[in-house]
Amino acid sequence: MRRHFFFLWCLACLSWSLSSVAQERVFGPPLAGTAPLTLEGDIAAQMVAGIDKFLLREIDLSVQRREKHWNRDFSSPEAYSKSIEPNRQRLKKILGVVDDRESSRGPHIGHSLTDDSVVCSSDYRFVIMPISWPCVRDVSAYGLFLNGSDDDKPFTESSAPFVIAIPDANQTPEQIAGLVDGIPRELQFARRLAENGCRVLVPALTTRQMSKRAPPGQPGRANLTNREFLYRPAFELGRHIIGYELQKVFAGIDWIKKDSKNINVKVGVIGYGEGGLLALYAGALDPRIDVTCVSGVFGPREGIWKQPIDRNVFGLLEQFGDAEVCAMIWPRKAVIENAGVENASLPSEGGAPATITSPTNEDVQHEFQRYTRLLGSTRTRDQLPTPATIEPTGRERPSAVSLRAFLARLRGADAPLAEESKLKSWLRDHDKTRRVRDEQQQHEILRDTQHLLAESPYVRQRFLKKLTDCKTVEEYEKVAEEYREFFATEVIGRFDYPFEPPNPKSRQSYETEKWTGYEVVLDVFPDVFAYGILCLPKDIKPGEKRPVVVCQHGLEGRPQDVIGEQRQEVYAAFAGKLADRGFITFAPQNIYIGKDNFRTLQRKANPLGKTLFSIMVPQHQQICNWLKSLPQVDGERIAFYGLSYGGKSAMRIPPLVKDYCLSICSADFNDWVDKCASTRAPYSYVWTGEYEIFEFDLGSTFNYAEMAALIAPRPFMVERGHFDGVGVDERVAAEYAKVQRIYNVQLKMPDRCQIEYFVGPHKINGVGTYDFLHKHLNWPKR
Repeated sequence: MRRHFFFLWCLACLSWSLSSVAQERVFGPPLAGTAPLTLEGDIAAQMVAGIDKFLLREIDLSVQRREKHWNRDFSSPEAYSKSIEPNRQRLKKILGVVDDRESSRGPHIGHSLTDDSVVCSSDYRFVIMPISWPCVRDVSAYGLFLNGSDDDKPFTESSAPFVIAIPDANQTPEQIAGLVDGIPRELQFARRLAENGCRVLVPALTTRQMSKRAPPGQPGRANLTNREFLYRPAFELGRHIIGYELQKVFAGIDWIKKDSKNINVKVGVIGYGEGGLLALYAGALDPRIDVTCVSGVFGPREGIWKQPIDRNVFGLLEQFGDAEVCAMIWPRKAVIENAGVENASLPSEGGAPATITSPTNEDVQHEFQRYTRLLGSTRTRDQLPTPATIEPTGRERPSAVSLRAFLARLRGADAPLAEESKLKSWLRDHDKTRRVRDEQQQHEILRDTQHLLAESPYVRQRFLKKLTDCKTVEEYEKVAEEYREFFATEVIGRFDYPFEPPNPKSRQSYETEKWTGYEVVLDVFPDVFAYGILCLPKDIKPGEKRPVVVCQHGLEGRPQDVIGEQRQEVYAAFAGKLADRGFITFAPQNIYIGKDNFRTLQRKANPLGKTLFSIMVPQHQQICNWLKSLPQVDGERIAFYGLSYGGKSAMRIPPLVKDYCLSICSADFNDWVDKCASTRAPYSYVWTGEYEIFEFDLGSTFNYAEMAALIAPRPFMVERGHFDGVGVDERVAAEYAKVQRIYNVQLKMPDRCQIEYFVGPHKINGVGTYDFLHKHLNWPKR
C-alpha cells in the first residue's frame, strides 16, 4: 500500500514538473517586427492603472485649458452678460436646466402633504407656513415660507427682500427655520433672515437616505441614495437632479417677480452644503438674483469624482470650476463662506462610493484667488466687481458674520442682526412630514423622467431627420459623417491627442494545432496602452493577406476568455474557433475590469466631457493601425464582434473606427435608453451596480438604432438569445426594425443587415454570425 502511494506521489510530481516545463516553453519568441513583451503580473490591472493616471492628469490640466472657452468683455455689465451667455447656456445644458417652467399655476400657501399647516412666532415678528409651488410639468417644489416683512402690505406686495434659503441635502426646511431640533439656534439661517425682515422661501431637497432598489415585486438590489436613484434615469435623458432642484429655485423667483407689485424687489439666494452648490449655480444662471451666499462647498471642483455621483456633471470641468461659476455672478454680489460640513462616506453596495468632506481653508483660498484673477484681467480697475468675501467664520455653518454680509449687500446698507425670536410651533410629526415630502418629490421626478423616456423616440427621430431624409448612399455617407462628429465630441468624448508610436511588444503565449497566439501590447497615449491576444493561423502562405475578426469580451472579462482558456459556456472560445476557420483574430483587453477601479474611471472622465469610450476608441484605432501594418492582414477586411459589454462596444466603437468593415453586436442589442432609464423594466440598470453605465442625454440623441445608423452602410448583425436577461425580444425586435428599415428601404442593401435569434441564454451562439463573417469578409468556410 505504501509503495502504491509513493508511486502515485512520484507520478504527480513528474506530471507537475512536465506541465511546468511545457508552460515555460509556451512563452516563445516575439512576433516578427515587435520587441519582446516583458510585462509580468495582471496586465489588465496595469492598463486600468495607467488610464487612471492619464485621466487624473487631464483633470489637473483642465484648469488651465478652461480659459479658451471664455471671451469675457468687461466694457460694461451689459457687455459682460452678453459675452458669457454662451457659457451660461452651456452650463444650463449640462445641469439639465432645459425645460420651460410651469407658469399657469401659482403656489399653494398653507398647503402641506401632511396635516401640519401654520406655525407662528410667539412675538408675531414673522409667520411660517408650508408651501408648494409648481416647477416643471407635474414636478412641484415643497417647503416652507417665512414671512418676515415688517410692513403692513400682503407678503406678495411687500418691498421686503425675498430670499431663497436652501438647506443641505440631509437638512430639512423645518430645521433651518428653527421649528425642530437638530441645528443650533444661531445657525438656523432661514429663521435668522426672517427675523431680519426678509421673506424667505425654503425648498426641501431630496435626501441621501439609502435603500435597496428593485423593480415592482422583486427583492432589493443595489443600495442607492435617494439622490442617486433620481440621478440615474434623469442623466440618461439629459436632465439632472441638480437641474430639477435649480428649477425649483427659479420657479420661486418666477412667483415673486410675477405677483409682487414691486417688480424691483431684491432677491437673494443662500445655501449651505448641497444647498450652497445649488446657490452657486443659481447665482451664475439667473441674473434676477442680486446677491448669492455660498456656504460650506466652495473650492476646487477637480475632486468631483470622489463626491456623491448626484454631483456628476458631464463636461463641467471643460469650462467651469467654482471660480468660473462664481465669476458669472458679476456684477451682482456674492458672499463665500468656508463653513464646515458633516463628513460622510457612501459605501460601494451597488451605488457609487463617495465621500463628503469640508473644503480646507487652503483649498477655498486657492479657488478664491483664481476667481479674483479671472475678474482682475479687466482693462479698467474701477470696473472690477465688489469681490466675493471669504468671511473668517472658522468651521461653523452660515454664521452671523456671513448673514450680516449677505443682508448688507441685499439691502445696500449694513446693520446689526435683530435679536432672536421665540417660536411657538404647531408642527406635530416632523419625521412623518419629512418622509412623506421626500417620497412625493422622488415620485414626481421619477414620473417626469418616465414621461421624458416615453417622448425620447420622437426627440431622436427629429434629431436624426437630416440623415433619414437622405436619398442616395453617397448623400447618406456624407451626412453620417456630421452625426459621427457629434457622436464623437458630444456623446462619447474625444481626446485630441496624436497617437504615440505603437512600439509593439509581444510574446508567444499560446499554441494549438491550427494557430499560434501572441500577447501584444501597443502604446496609445502617455500612460495608456492597448493589450490583447493575436491568433495567427499556421497555414497562412507567404504574401497571403487574410481578414481579421476583433473579438471583444464582456464585463470583467479577459482576452483569455474568448480564445478558450476559460468561461467556455459564455464565450464558446469564439476567437479561437474563428482562428480554427482560418481567420486572423485579435482579442483586446477592454477597460471594464476591476469593479470600482474601472468604474471610477468613468467618474473621472465624465466631468471632462469624456467617457470610458474616449479611451477605448483610440485603443481600437491603434489596434487597427497596427493590424493593418502586418504583412498577413488585409486592412480592408477587419471586423468587430463583441458580446455583452463587448456588444456595447460593438455599437459605439465601429461608428468612430471606420477601419472596422462590419460589426456584430451579441447579447447586448436593445432599446438601450429604456434599459438605462426605465423605472419599471426588471432588466433596467436603475436597479443594478453598474453606476458607470449611464451616458448623459443619450435619450435625445443615440439609441442603438441611431448608433447602427452610423455603422451603415457597412454590414451590421445582431445575435440574440431568447433567454438572455439583458432585455426582452419585443424591445430588441422593435429597435432592430428601425435598423433594418435603414438598410432595406433607405440604402437598399438588405443583405448587409441581419439578426439571428437562438434558443439560449447570454452567450455566443456562433452559427449565423459565423456565416455572416464568411460572407462579408469573403472568406471560404472550412
